[in-house]
Amino acid sequence: MTATEIDSPSTCFQLIFALRYGPRSSACAWALVSRCGAAAANMPTEAACFSARRRPGWCGICGMRSLMGLSPGSCALAKTGRARASPGAGKAAASGRRDRPARVFDYMHSAGRCPAAPAPWRQGFPSPGRPNMQSIAKRISSPVMDAPPPATRTRTRTAARDVALLAGVSTATVSRALNNPEHVDPATLERVRDAMAKLRYVPHGVARSLRSQRSRMVGAIVPSFDYALYARTTSALQQTLSQHGYAVVLAEHHYDLAQELQVARHLIEHGVDAFVFVGVEHDPRLFALLEDYGRPFVLTWGVDPERRRPCIGFDNRAAGHQMARHLIALGHRRFGMISAPLDGNDRGRERGAGIRAALAEAGLALHESHVQYAPIALASAQEAMERLLALPQRPTAVLATNDVLAVGAMMACRAAGVRIPQDVSITGVDNTDLGATQTPGLTSVRTPIVEIGRAAAEQLVARLDGREYVANQTLPFDLVFRGSTAPPPQAPAAPARSTARAPRAKA
Repeated sequence: MTATEIDSPSTCFQLIFALRYGPRSSACAWALVSRCGAAAANMPTEAACFSARRRPGWCGICGMRSLMGLSPGSCALAKTGRARASPGAGKAAASGRRDRPARVFDYMHSAGRCPAAPAPWRQGFPSPGRPNMQSIAKRISSPVMDAPPPATRTRTRTAARDVALLAGVSTATVSRALNNPEHVDPATLERVRDAMAKLRYVPHGVARSLRSQRSRMVGAIVPSFDYALYARTTSALQQTLSQHGYAVVLAEHHYDLAQELQVARHLIEHGVDAFVFVGVEHDPRLFALLEDYGRPFVLTWGVDPERRRPCIGFDNRAAGHQMARHLIALGHRRFGMISAPLDGNDRGRERGAGIRAALAEAGLALHESHVQYAPIALASAQEAMERLLALPQRPTAVLATNDVLAVGAMMACRAAGVRIPQDVSITGVDNTDLGATQTPGLTSVRTPIVEIGRAAAEQLVARLDGREYVANQTLPFDLVFRGSTAPPPQAPAAPARSTARAPRAKA
C-alpha cells in the first residue's frame, strides 16, 4: 500500500495494528512514517499514535525519544496535524503554519536520523525543504524499504489496553471477559474475543496471578499415564474446569507417594490453585503442605469411611466383594486373584480385601499361592496367569483387580488352550473398552470414570469461588455380565465299582 492510498485515520490505524501485531515490516519508528506518516496530508483529522501513549515522549515502536523534541504525550511520527519547526524551514517554520506536505517531509527526514533506520533512509535522504510527494510515495512503496532482515524483527507483546482499544471497551471489561465471562454481555464478549483473536492476544499469566492471587490452574497428580483410565478421568476434569476458566496441569508419581509429595511442592511453587489426587491414602506430609499453603484439594477414586478429607469416588471394597459373590453363586470354589502391586495403591488393596471378605463369608479361603501381583500391563498379567495355570490344582475362577490384568489373563488362557469360560472364568474392574471388545466379552465392574472427573472439578471451582459444596460423594457402580464367566467345569465322575464276582477257576 502506498501513501497516496490512505485517506482516513481508520486506515492509518489498521496499518499501525498490522505493523505491531502482524508480520512486521520494520522494527522502529521509520516504518511508521513510511507506512502512514506521508499520508497524514490527506487525513482530515490528526492520527493519534496509541503506542506512544504508553510512555509519554517516547516512541512506542522503537523506544527512542521523540526525534522532533515534542512535548510529552505527543508522537512526532503520527501527530502530523500540528505545526513543528525543523532546521532550515525558514519563515514557514517560524510561523508554524506550514502546509501539510512540508510537515510530513520533516518527520520523514527526522526518521532518517534514527540509527535503527535502514541504510537507504539514512543515506540518500534529501535535505529539509519542500519535498516532491510523488518521489516520497515511490520511496515508501519501494521493495527495498519493505522489511529489515529477519534477525532484526521483533514482536511487541499485546496488552489488554490494545484489546480494549480495538473492541471499543474499557480494560476492566476485557479483564471481566477473561476472568468472569458469565458477567459480560454476550455481544460485548464477542467483540472482545474477536479483538483478542485479531491481535493474537494471550493474557500474561504472571501478571494476572499477581493481581488476583490466582493462577487459574489446577494440578492433577495421577499414579501413571500408562493406564488409559486416568486419561478419561482427567479429560472430564479438564472439560469441566475449562468451562469455568481453569486449566489442568497434569503430573504422575508412578505409585511413589514420596515423589507425589515432591511433585505437589513444585506445582505449589508455580502457583497452582488447587489439586486433584487419586486414592485416599497419601503421605501425611502432603496434607500438611497443602494446609500450610492454603491449597484446596479433593481425593478421588475412593471413599474415606471416616470422612476426614474431601473425597469423590466409589467403594472399591464393595466392588470386589460383589464380583466375588457373583462367582460364588455360580458354584466356584477354587479362586485365584491377579492384583496390581499394593504399595501406594489403596484401590487395589481395598478390592482385594473385598474379595477375601466375600470368600470368608462363604467359608472359603484365598490361598497365597493363588494370588499373583503384576504391574498394570498386558504382558505382566499374562505371565501372572501362566503361573496360576501351572498350579497342581489351578483355580476355576480368577478375579483381576482391573481390566488390563484381566485381559492379560485371557491372553494366557488362549495361548495355553484353556477355554473361557468353560475351563476358567475371569472378571475385571472398570468396564473398559479393552475388556468389552474381547471374545468372549469380559465381565467387569462399571465404575464412574467420567463422573469422578466432573464432580471433582465442580467441587474445586465451588471452593475456590467461596461457594457451598458437598465434601464427600460416594458414586454408584454396577456389575456388567458378559461371556467370560460361567459355572465351573464338572469334575469327572469316578469309575463305578463292579459288584459281580469273578468266576472261579476250575480245578
